[in-house]
Amino acid sequence: MAKSFDVVVIGAGPAGYVAAIRCAQLGLKTACIDNWVDGEGKPSLGGTCLNVGCIPSKALLESSERYHQIKSGLAEHGILTTGVKLDLAAMQARKTRIVGALTQGIAGLFKTNRITALTGKGQLLETGRVGFTPRGTEQQEVITAQHIILAPGSRPVSLGAAPLDGDLVVDSTGALAFADVPKRLGIIGAGVIGLELGSVWRRLGSEVVLLEAQKEFLSMADGDLAAQALKIFAQQGLDIRLGCRVTGVKTARRQVQVAYQDAENQTQELKVDRLVVAVGRRPNTDGLAVAGARLQLDEKGYVDIDEHCRTNLPNVYAIGDVVRGPMLAHKGSEEGVAVAERIAGQPGHVDYDLIPSVLYTHPEMAWVGRSESALKAAGVDYRVGSFPFAASGRALAVGESQGLVKILADTRSDRILGVHILGPGASELIAEAVVAMSFGASSEDLARTVHAHPTLAEAVHEAALAVDKRAIHMRNR
Repeated sequence: MAKSFDVVVIGAGPAGYVAAIRCAQLGLKTACIDNWVDGEGKPSLGGTCLNVGCIPSKALLESSERYHQIKSGLAEHGILTTGVKLDLAAMQARKTRIVGALTQGIAGLFKTNRITALTGKGQLLETGRVGFTPRGTEQQEVITAQHIILAPGSRPVSLGAAPLDGDLVVDSTGALAFADVPKRLGIIGAGVIGLELGSVWRRLGSEVVLLEAQKEFLSMADGDLAAQALKIFAQQGLDIRLGCRVTGVKTARRQVQVAYQDAENQTQELKVDRLVVAVGRRPNTDGLAVAGARLQLDEKGYVDIDEHCRTNLPNVYAIGDVVRGPMLAHKGSEEGVAVAERIAGQPGHVDYDLIPSVLYTHPEMAWVGRSESALKAAGVDYRVGSFPFAASGRALAVGESQGLVKILADTRSDRILGVHILGPGASELIAEAVVAMSFGASSEDLARTVHAHPTLAEAVHEAALAVDKRAIHMRNR
């Protein structure tokens, strides 16, 4: 193995593997160190996202939604079904195949781009030097590099009151691998991860209770959409209890007993068959660098960086979940591309104001830019345009008419400041908003853009018209 490279990347998640590929495309001799292996002990690139996060969760969300629709949602279409059965093992096997295909695809891209993939642990020793410990050994090798990119990703936050046992009490990884459907499932945390996992198992037959410490539901999302989403999720059978702080967990006789303080500070107890701890993620910076390297971290364990993802050490960069900003795969990937281009002498760029967020529940929720509460807090004068999917012909035709599109535009310039979508295809529809805002579009620009009929995207068009109170297919207020 070569001991010297132009670039060494530590971590092969969406930030790290994308950075490695772009570096190689730019003619840089690149190595990528990653310690992830699959259930058979084979190297599996892609980090948390591809292995136990974004991809497997979306596979189960899709499968569970199809099962739920076939079992109980097709009668109004004139399709009657009987004897529908769940084969959870087959569903899990499909998920595993999808993960395998994608991780193998990254391995193929590494070969195509002549990236040296190293399976094991990587550690920053000092500027220009990385320690590599091959998996299965304790002997550290030293690799030199002109540039080093730190992209070790993140891991689930542990909760002292609810220690994991890998069986009855699990984190998000364990919740994606259940071999049977829990009769009653408890989830600590009603954020993105908790809601998506809860949706999967509710559709498959679990009674799901989510305990959320915050009193405000989905505080990072627009308040109007979050309130509507809470009602929809309750109608679907998700029991979401806000302002609940877990104080202790006990397991006995294949059951989990959860003690918590409710919103009125009253002591309550919840009994479930399995418990998922989904209270967020923390950066994987423990042991990332030796003390002598003097890599600067903040009080929460994130790597300190400047606006170009440079650390306090020369030619050492950090990207993805270990730096400031949302822990989103696409954000990390864009940082990886930007850093690679900067290393190659090009002007890499990431617009942190226009990173879309998506909640893959049913219906989906997506947003980009600022919310009403943020604009009010900043004293920005704005106008609002919204359009409900209940007035969309395409949404009604496909039987997905819950939710709305909401557009916020500056009162003086009409420039779009934020777009918030709750409804069918929100994860895809938000891309139009991101593109429009990237070009500095006004709500009038969207209003004068022709949208095909009948489509879900017409809801975005109508919301833009509504900013100026001239929506066609609803009453303007």
